[in-house]
Amino acid sequence: MSHNQDKTSQDPIQHREHADRLSNLGDTKPAQINREIGLNLFKDMTLGRRFEDKCAEMYYRGKMFGFVHLYNGQEAISTGVIGAMKRKHDWFCSTYRDHVHALSAGVPAKEVMSELFGKETGCSKGRGGSMHLFSKEHHLLGGYAFIGEGIPVALGAAFSSKYKREALKENSDSVTAAFFGDGTCNIGQFYECLNMAQLWKLPIIFVVENNKWAIGMAHDRATSETEIWRKASAFGMPGEEVDGMDVLAVRGAAQRALERARAGEGPTLIECLTYRFRGHSLADPDELRSEKEKEFWAKRDPIKKLKNDLTNSGLITDEELKSIEKEIDQEVNNAVEFALNAPEPDPSELTKYIWAEN
Repeated sequence: MSHNQDKTSQDPIQHREHADRLSNLGDTKPAQINREIGLNLFKDMTLGRRFEDKCAEMYYRGKMFGFVHLYNGQEAISTGVIGAMKRKHDWFCSTYRDHVHALSAGVPAKEVMSELFGKETGCSKGRGGSMHLFSKEHHLLGGYAFIGEGIPVALGAAFSSKYKREALKENSDSVTAAFFGDGTCNIGQFYECLNMAQLWKLPIIFVVENNKWAIGMAHDRATSETEIWRKASAFGMPGEEVDGMDVLAVRGAAQRALERARAGEGPTLIECLTYRFRGHSLADPDELRSEKEKEFWAKRDPIKKLKNDLTNSGLITDEELKSIEKEIDQEVNNAVEFALNAPEPDPSELTKYIWAEN
């Protein structure tokens, strides 16, 4: 158990700012990594950031339509959790802010970009768009436009894993990660699914990406208990809060949760304290958040922190990291070129992929 897990919700409710909470996280244990893992973490986070920056460019150039919600600033969570899991073995459920989750799960950048362009080569065949990325191959169970929709789906995937192992006697130890924001923690699905997951000891990780803002609603104005990880104790479930701007801290928390889940010990609620660097969506002028707040969080950029950790430890040189950045930029540019030249969905197949087919 971490320092945070030893606390109980019997403590007086305090509306503490993220900054205060980060400075009092206690003795949370970051993940230990080697050179190979460090390179992979940096590549994944950089791909997520550069991909989202390119999405903004394409949106403002009129190449991308609808609502587009970017993940800038939160990359340590996607990389930290999904990077600690097993690709094409474990399962993932996202939100409407799903591009980077898909990339971390292994969906090729050209397929994600194609989907955002509404092309047939997209991971959802151009039918889903920005908020509805799906890939059976990569075990991505979808992005969801309405908050909380993905949590029951993730619960079902976790139940399936447990059922295969205990009822069908299969060698099944897959774990499901459900990602959602702080605003989702005030609705029924959240509490109902936590209750069922703990009751049945399901192999699932509930990952709260607490970026302080639910569209334009400040977190401390929307909930009576702002420390979401504490809500796990009401169900007898382990809960942990981590620095969501530190990929090694997130990875460490994910590894602990995965170990419990694979051992049959049930779910974990992880609250990641983070911040999105852009507005709620690209249509949001982002006038509600103060410049002082934005400046504070910009100094905690998770990619810059990882860079410093890797170079200061001697695992990787700054020149190597710059070379990786160039490779990622080329990958993203290739994804755009591929998407621009990809075919539109065939109108004759308008009703395809709606119903289950043999």
